[in-house]
Amino acid sequence: MESDNEAYVRARGVINQIFDIAVQKSASDIHLVVGKPPILRVQGELTPVEGAKALSNKTAEELVFSILSEPEREKFRADKELDVAHQTETGSRFRVNLHWEKGNASMAARTISGEIPNMEEIGLPIPAQEMVDLPHGLVLITGPTGSGKSTTLATMVERINSHKSVNIITLEDPIEFVFDMKQSIIRQRQRGRDFITFAEGLKHILRQDPNVVMVGEMRDMETIATTLTIAETGHLVFATLHTYSAAQTIDRIIDVFPAHQQNQIRTQLAMTLRGVVSQQLLPKKEGGRIAAREILVNNPAIANLIRENKIAQIKNVLQTSAAEGMNTLAQDLERLLEEDLIEPEVAEHYVVGGEKLLKEEEPKRKR
Repeated sequence: MESDNEAYVRARGVINQIFDIAVQKSASDIHLVVGKPPILRVQGELTPVEGAKALSNKTAEELVFSILSEPEREKFRADKELDVAHQTETGSRFRVNLHWEKGNASMAARTISGEIPNMEEIGLPIPAQEMVDLPHGLVLITGPTGSGKSTTLATMVERINSHKSVNIITLEDPIEFVFDMKQSIIRQRQRGRDFITFAEGLKHILRQDPNVVMVGEMRDMETIATTLTIAETGHLVFATLHTYSAAQTIDRIIDVFPAHQQNQIRTQLAMTLRGVVSQQLLPKKEGGRIAAREILVNNPAIANLIRENKIAQIKNVLQTSAAEGMNTLAQDLERLLEEDLIEPEVAEHYVVGGEKLLKEEEPKRKR
């Protein structure tokens, strides 16, 4: 009779084949769900792996457990959720979320590109590119799950790594893109393996002589407070949030704190924030995906609105500050329409916050 370890070895070969098929198909995500065959997300659409059978409870559990060490299996059984990174024998990397549903083991895995693209390749606007040259402050990359935040963040860190001699420390969950040290020193630390929580990891980071800090996600009040303090004390900090716009990002940060602290946080954020890049990934007209981005560059007008709790007026500043490199998401969607890169119905679907498309053309911002 086959032992558990033998079953995991066999299943690991199968899961690696599924992952390799995902890479060959240029899939962004892989899903394992009991009752369905393995499913890939290709060009935004969910597609079963050709010829694969529906997964039984036993098969799904073997596939999921096959990529884990024994301590990780115990942790997954106890905590019911686990984020890990996985690399196949062919070198393909994945960010993997494991969870349970109706008592069955389940997986959602995100493909991680083997190469870090440059900022031009992902179409990052010049105002956002220039944020990597800031001496200190907080830069936020935001957007929903699957909007390419991790890729944008990696391109910015890689630009610094390639052009500056600084000490970069990343706190990630899990480590996604793996950086080769070039001009800079880079320490990539993974939650659970190299530090316990983001808040705890950030508490000690100032003793590690950082110039640049990358925070995988600001998840709670303590993490946000410590991130703001690090940015305030002369360090350049990059972080992500799951928000849809620059204004919502600022509201989310402030609303995390109790009412009696919010005035202090507004003042601190007005001083430390340098920019917000909020992005969405859209279906491209001729196949593939393309990013639409809202860009906020913190200037005296923005800082004043933050201090005075007039966040709703930020959109007006973005709409009229093209000369300073700012734009709303709707304005960037209009640009993509003008360049014939997306369909009109796609643009209408992704516009948020009640803003309308096809307004009078604003002055072009530099790209």
